[in-house]
Amino acid sequence: MNTATPVELTDADAIEHLLSGAYSTMRVRSSQPPRLRYHRLDAGTFALDTFEQTAVLDVRVEPLQTIVVDRATTACVDARRRGCAGRYDAGDVFLAALPDQPYTARVMPGRIDVCVIDLALVTRVAATAPGRRPEPIRFLSPDPLSTAVAAHWWSTRQFVAELLNNPEAAASPLIVGSAARQLAAATLTAFPNTALTHPTIEDRRDASAVTLRRAVAYIDEHTADDISAADIAAAAHVSIRALQLAFRRHLGMPPMAYLRRARLHHAHQDLLAADPATTTVGAVATRWGFANHSRFTALYRKTYGVTPQTTLRND
Repeated sequence: MNTATPVELTDADAIEHLLSGAYSTMRVRSSQPPRLRYHRLDAGTFALDTFEQTAVLDVRVEPLQTIVVDRATTACVDARRRGCAGRYDAGDVFLAALPDQPYTARVMPGRIDVCVIDLALVTRVAATAPGRRPEPIRFLSPDPLSTAVAAHWWSTRQFVAELLNNPEAAASPLIVGSAARQLAAATLTAFPNTALTHPTIEDRRDASAVTLRRAVAYIDEHTADDISAADIAAAAHVSIRALQLAFRRHLGMPPMAYLRRARLHHAHQDLLAADPATTTVGAVATRWGFANHSRFTALYRKTYGVTPQTTLRND
């Protein structure tokens, strides 16, 4: 993950160049001397940006080809997309534009928090069985479905930002990969789109014991890897909906809960074998993708009847 040093610019052309590189080709104009402070946390398949400006900026942006979710934290934004105008006040969450559409906006002074998500990641999180729906996911509106789902999206972004600002967590591929998928899932939940969310007849047929065995074998072989529900479903040759239904039908839990249990088992084995003089519970938890160490401790105690610290000390 790349953590960029905050940049401060006072020239409209320099601001235009910076934002064009971060999002898409754009023109930036201001009737006042602009001042923009910009910071990015780049995690590969997604990035978290913050920018704050002191002047009114008029921007014209070419199609993004990515998902860009904005929160007008203290600024206000007047956006126009294919004749549809929208005004976003402080606290509002919205898509800057639909990925294949240009847009124009007037950005008032203040702060905007941005999340840039690879469209392929969003499509992968929502993926169905190979060949069943070849068309990509399309977003139908830049406005969230409700204030509740918008608030959930923002809390997810805040959680992910905290993770990325923790060097230990940010260095873990398992944690960063999980964070990416949480953001993509929250975005799919927040904004209307064409993703299928309910099992089809084919999904119900595919939710078999054979599917479960294939999926469990894949998870057991790749527990230490950054794998997603889409990866597990692909290995089992079914859709994500069929995979989820198979696990609920035969094990009473979702597939990612099974993966978490498998990782907890490996963390337990590591703690049993570790030297307490050179190993910490936090390091083991992070290695196996548990970003929140207090939740790891609670889950561990519920599963094994003792704290991970007790196991590490071999008491």
